[in-house]
Amino acid sequence: MNYSHVLGTGGALPDRVVTNDHFSYLVENADEWIQSRTGICERRFASEQESSSDLATIAARRALESAGLDPLELDGIIVGTSTPDMCLPATACMVQKNIGAKNAVAFDMNAVCSSFVFAVETADSYIKAGKFGKVLVIGADTYSKILDFDDKNTSPLFGDGASALILGAGSERKGIISSLIRSDGNGWELIQVPSSGSRKPVTAETIANREHTFKMEGKKVFIFATDVIPKIIEEVTSRAGVTPDQLDHIIPHQANVRIIDFISKKTGIAKERFLLNLDRCGNTAAASVGLALDENMRNGVIKAGESVLIMGFGGGLSWGGMLLQF
Repeated sequence: MNYSHVLGTGGALPDRVVTNDHFSYLVENADEWIQSRTGICERRFASEQESSSDLATIAARRALESAGLDPLELDGIIVGTSTPDMCLPATACMVQKNIGAKNAVAFDMNAVCSSFVFAVETADSYIKAGKFGKVLVIGADTYSKILDFDDKNTSPLFGDGASALILGAGSERKGIISSLIRSDGNGWELIQVPSSGSRKPVTAETIANREHTFKMEGKKVFIFATDVIPKIIEEVTSRAGVTPDQLDHIIPHQANVRIIDFISKKTGIAKERFLLNLDRCGNTAAASVGLALDENMRNGVIKAGESVLIMGFGGGLSWGGMLLQF
């Protein structure tokens, strides 16, 4: 049986740091207001010239360097994103050109903030089926391009970034041990950009109504997240034949520290076991889980022999997770 081993990781953040004080035009005492509600202190915004593919390319190159691989060795490139450079072609094809991975099949996936986890699951399936040997998975988003900066409830939440993970086939039982992905279309309206496609094309009228920007029903999404996260932890560990208390680390989607606090209390899992970067990065959507993974691989927090559960949740509604054995 093939297992998907982690060969390398990479990450990329824009240079521009945006502190909470940037949003003082929306609310008094912006820093205290935002921190107390989200745990976010600052985030990074892409420049006008930077796109999702630019950040994805940097993350990809760093992952290749980490893995010691030549781009020509890649069989596949999957980019998880809900802010592609264009509605067509696939952002993955732009990354493929940029890194010179001419032998790889390249395509995008969109499960909103769950995109990275869904893309990793897809890559794992290709590897286990014996179709691909090495796959580059990228989560990349630039939500600063689609935010409504007059909305105090959503615009301070997000940051831009990209993360990359290279998986390779191996016979040893490590890497991805168990996984699941789920979706519930009944909740699709909770997270959306109303005017962004064929359902309601962008027009002068939709722009005037700000329908081309990100919308979210935050309270309902909080309820959804706090319901599914414990289920992800329980089911993924059960499939792996372990219990949650045997996990060394948990990397959740970096959305809101209140969600993590709630989950810690609900499950009895100490908050210290959750690896977070949202205080410095905000919610980087598809990039968030991979960015935290890369950071903690590089700084030595995640060590050989340890088990890490990663998970995502987002629009669709969508959610999923997987157990990685290092």
